[in-house]
Amino acid sequence: MTESFRRDGEYENHGNPYRSGWQHASSPVDPAWPPPPAHPPTALLAEPVAAPPRARKRNRGTMTLLAAVAIVAAAVGGGTAYGFQELTGGDTVASSSTSTNVVPSSQKGTVAGVAKAVSPSIVEISAATNAGTSTGSGVIITDDGEIVTNNHVVSGASQVKVTTSTGKEYTARVVGTDAGKDLALIELEGASGLPAATLGDSDGVQVGDEVVAIGSPEGLTGTVTSGILSALDRDVTVSTEEGQQQQQPDGGWPFEFDGREFNGDTGSSTTTYKALQTDASLNPGNSGGALIDMNGNIIGINSAMYSAAGSSSDAGSVGLGFAIPVNTVKADLSKLRAGATA
Repeated sequence: MTESFRRDGEYENHGNPYRSGWQHASSPVDPAWPPPPAHPPTALLAEPVAAPPRARKRNRGTMTLLAAVAIVAAAVGGGTAYGFQELTGGDTVASSSTSTNVVPSSQKGTVAGVAKAVSPSIVEISAATNAGTSTGSGVIITDDGEIVTNNHVVSGASQVKVTTSTGKEYTARVVGTDAGKDLALIELEGASGLPAATLGDSDGVQVGDEVVAIGSPEGLTGTVTSGILSALDRDVTVSTEEGQQQQQPDGGWPFEFDGREFNGDTGSSTTTYKALQTDASLNPGNSGGALIDMNGNIIGINSAMYSAAGSSSDAGSVGLGFAIPVNTVKADLSKLRAGATA
């Protein structure tokens, strides 16, 4: 797990290098029908030649909405009602396939383009607990301030503060948690007009795809790293106990993979989920942040990283990071919004 932990009084604010607005690019193509030949064949002159049908212009927004409905329904495994609710309800979540271009066409496929488009949707989360203050990240999913993060970022928190990419600070309340999937939903107080991220389709990714990670490692808000998807469907085991959400001596966070423990003892109460593995650099504080495809769609929520044991100089990313697939997040949203506390 990858949130950063500090004792009370040790938390520092850092500037955010990504404060520019986000953009969407859409370039619908309406090819014209080719004209009929100037001189039709002689055999056809006896009958009138039917004119080719005129090309009908289609509304790009309508096509995108229909595609999104199909994708959400498939992601939930037949959850048509969920897809309808998410796309027609008051708290609509932007959802699409990984082919949707959130990044401007002039910067498509570039890390800079992804960072510029998505950074405004990533926040820093500061959670106060009895043990001190922990720092993690989160992803804005609605313009009125719903934010997805890891359960271990806000577990046991008595107060939650959120700082946006513009430096504005909000107080947040925990709406629902799911320790079994290490997910949580929080909501900002008095927020509106926020830049919501676009949730992609994690079933459509493959090993070798380029990805970008954005979060707040060690309180460095808006930090951007990049890499590839190293593997899919990794069984990652994390703790569900509040006492295990404390920083380990080597600077990492405890989790298990393939029967082995990393970054400390996970305790007796654990949960296992399927994760995306990436070599994009993740460090303490990246927990709850975004793993993004090169079109600017969220494909995962960063949740765990391996930190080499030993001296403090060894702590940090070694290219073994894990993220909860975004389709797992979408399937869990209705439960989280209902106030689940599991």
